[in-house]
Amino acid sequence: MSENNNHNHPSAENPEKFSKIKVSERETYAGGTPAVLVSAQHILESMDAVRGFTALNQLNTFHGYDCPGCAWPDPDDERSPVAEYCENGAKAVAEEATTDVIWEDFFALHSVEKLSQWDDYHLGKSGRIGRPMYLAENATHYEPISWKSAFGKIAEKLNALETPDEAIFYTSGRTSNEAAFLYQLFVREFGTNNMPDCSNMCHESSGVALDETVGIGKGSVKLEDLYEAEAIIIMGQNPGTNHPRMLSALKKARENDAMIIAVNPFKEAGLERFSDPQSIKGILGGKTQIATDYLQVKINGDLALMQVLAYYWFQFENENPGKVLDQKFITEETHGFEAFKKHILAQNVDELSRMCGIPLHEIKEIADKLKFKNKIIICWAMGLTQHKNSVITIKEAVNLLLMKGSIGKPGAGTCPVRGHSNVQGDRTMGIYEKPWDWLLENLEKTYGFVPPKEYGHDVVDSIEAMHKEECKIFFAMGGNFLSATPDTKYTAEALRNCDLTVQVSTKLNRSHLVTGKEALILPTYGRSDIDMQNGEAQFVTCENSMGVIQKSQGNLQPVSKQLMSEVAIICHLAQEVLKGKTKINWTSFHINYDLIREDIEKVIPGFDQYNERVRKDGGFYLPNSAREGKFKTDTSKANFSVSIADVPEVKENELLMMTVRSHDQYNTTIYGMNDRYRGIKNERRVIFMNEKDMEKRGLNKLDVVDLYNFHGGKERVARKFLVIPYSVPEQCCATYFPETNVLVPIKSVADESNTPTSKSVVIEVRKSN
Repeated sequence: MSENNNHNHPSAENPEKFSKIKVSERETYAGGTPAVLVSAQHILESMDAVRGFTALNQLNTFHGYDCPGCAWPDPDDERSPVAEYCENGAKAVAEEATTDVIWEDFFALHSVEKLSQWDDYHLGKSGRIGRPMYLAENATHYEPISWKSAFGKIAEKLNALETPDEAIFYTSGRTSNEAAFLYQLFVREFGTNNMPDCSNMCHESSGVALDETVGIGKGSVKLEDLYEAEAIIIMGQNPGTNHPRMLSALKKARENDAMIIAVNPFKEAGLERFSDPQSIKGILGGKTQIATDYLQVKINGDLALMQVLAYYWFQFENENPGKVLDQKFITEETHGFEAFKKHILAQNVDELSRMCGIPLHEIKEIADKLKFKNKIIICWAMGLTQHKNSVITIKEAVNLLLMKGSIGKPGAGTCPVRGHSNVQGDRTMGIYEKPWDWLLENLEKTYGFVPPKEYGHDVVDSIEAMHKEECKIFFAMGGNFLSATPDTKYTAEALRNCDLTVQVSTKLNRSHLVTGKEALILPTYGRSDIDMQNGEAQFVTCENSMGVIQKSQGNLQPVSKQLMSEVAIICHLAQEVLKGKTKINWTSFHINYDLIREDIEKVIPGFDQYNERVRKDGGFYLPNSAREGKFKTDTSKANFSVSIADVPEVKENELLMMTVRSHDQYNTTIYGMNDRYRGIKNERRVIFMNEKDMEKRGLNKLDVVDLYNFHGGKERVARKFLVIPYSVPEQCCATYFPETNVLVPIKSVADESNTPTSKSVVIEVRKSN
């Protein structure tokens, strides 16, 4: 079985296949008619027009289902009558709601070894998994298994462990609030806090930084705050591909005369201009400029950039006393300002300018434009969270907002833009390897068992533990763990050390092919599927990026009668594993999801009258102390931070690589082989480089190269990539994940958050033999 993503694409084995690639000039705007046409194409290729229209008609509506893609919020009061979704939302629905189904005959025809040679695109396009499947020890093919036997096998393995801590229970961000709550409840009653989740790999750094500075690990803004803002700074984020509906909000902000500053090493179409396909102007080809200013910062230069901005704001405050900084807010609501001020004024701004790659005069110009504005929002995503210094970088963003009093008031605040649609809700429900004391106390009071208090494993710790054979069972509630995680070969070795790996999935992915000694695939409903339990239609709930809890109810007939909802899977599993020991009536939960929400109300703060409030159009907001201007920190104030800026050391022959998504993917799901906005068609094994870096290495456009990382004295290699000249700072480059996750070292992580540093990987580029 092949675990190495270097070999999961035909062109990696046969360079002649590269001849299919087409490279054109990158786009300078996002959206428009092409987005509509591509959406329709993906839907009609996956299902008939009636099913496709039925699916899209209810996507993100008040009485429909939540998009299985990103967590960008829906408008509170009014939803679009045309389409409250974007191109990538339509692609996500096409992927999930497809009528293609794979059964036991598919697995009988294709061995695990054979499937391992398929690329991620073709694995995903094979169809929905129709029934539970089992891979026996030393077997070459998956075989069908009954649900009863599958639960029995998992229970037997779990109960044979020497300690519950030998099991790992992973969670993907698509899991509903109800399923996530029951999952953590089952895992803790079983006896462990080994609950890694996808937050560990994306916004964990945000949560750590925000908890320490403003007292809540979530963003503080609402959607309408973007409409009121005087300035929006977008850092390390590409909304045109990753959160396309955000462009509508940015368009509205621009119409309200907001200044929008894009900070990104890449020139990205969605940060430049937007053609709204739901407006007459957009249909006719009209475009709105998004970024009023664009700073192409060096990879990981954001912290240095922000410190220069702070330096100039102090200078301007001296020139205009009381007009640049919010002195009243600083005095009454913050802690640590004088130490922060002393630190910033002692900085060598020329050195900081060198670190970030932006000339001082350009930074000063931006600082000058912002000096009298105090309704500022800073948005960020993985471009800030996946570096060694991510936590202090995000703290520096908070510093800027605190200087301006830009938090806890309309039009201002923190905006970490979450990825998967319920990743924030999973954490709210208690999916966390470091459980809060209040959660454990509430679980014990409600259910009568004593939950474990010892911290469990996060993602990186879990991989290390499996690699050392300290953990023997890996259970994944959704996701594609192997393709999402760093150091692919190392992670594959870790998974293969397990006695059993279990994947709760909708479709085939690479994690089904790199397994423990035994493996199970448990097929589940998608968001768009009707969920009937005991003859009654159920709904679930999700939490979006801005803390809104809303209902989600699918409207499509499931493609197989042998699928089971995540809630039902957890309940059946808990009954089988905890038989005779459990204090919980698991059967009642999967018959009636209202009963789950009643228990969430007892355990999780902010969910009073849950069932009643979530049935109202648009749902309800969870309490947010920072939004209310209350800071629940150790000082009872918002905390300024003192941080030292640095950037990864890159030698003359090295580049700093960031992994990015193409426009035809979402997380590890590959929708197609094109990256329309960056001008790439029919290929994913590419590396985007500055032309000067190409010239130094004697490289030309479309030359074939191998990529190397030597972190910790270990050679990691990703072979046969095509060189693409692109607008990116010198000594910086980019590649798509998961193809280059093999280069991300398992031991290179962010301080405090332990997040893999997928956005700052030091590599060498060598011509391929």
